[in-house]
Amino acid sequence: MRKATIERQTTETQLTATLDVDGTGAYDIKTGVGFLDHMLEQLARHSLADITLRAKGDLHIDFHHTTEDSGIALGQAFAKALGDRKGIRRYASLDLAMDETLVRAAIDVSGRPYLVWNVNFTRDKIGDFDTELVREWFQAFAMNAGVTLHVGLLHGENNHHIAEACFKALARVLREATEIDPRQKDRIPSTKGSLAG
Repeated sequence: MRKATIERQTTETQLTATLDVDGTGAYDIKTGVGFLDHMLEQLARHSLADITLRAKGDLHIDFHHTTEDSGIALGQAFAKALGDRKGIRRYASLDLAMDETLVRAAIDVSGRPYLVWNVNFTRDKIGDFDTELVREWFQAFAMNAGVTLHVGLLHGENNHHIAEACFKALARVLREATEIDPRQKDRIPSTKGSLAG
């Protein structure tokens, strides 16, 4: 059972995240930030991880803390659910197309957190959501999931499409990299014998 629940309580946010890596893509997400909910629903659906997330944050200030802390909580849930990472494929990469947008994502579920982000937006907001918060979410997720993640925009014009393609691309590489490889299901995919960082 690769499943975990994380509770995160601060003076800025209160979150509970439950994640099942081997799910069906079911989701029940309520953060109070509509665009963020939409992106996290894409993450669940296309990774086939089941995600339940409840967040209450200081939205009267802005969406920053709720967005960042949801990335932290979901990253921690992924790391906890994967445990010692025995048997996973570990690596994955993908070019994902969405209309005029093309995003490349590559991941190493290594235990060594790192984010390379080569995505630019042409507007400050998508609706009432600050586009700079997309990177903040990915940074928080990568650091707490313990993954090396590269995300690059190869082409795109519509800012909604750009953000959504980034989340979908992450979902697909997460799905592939965390699947159990039947050829090494009882081994950790590292010559070190550990993916603890």
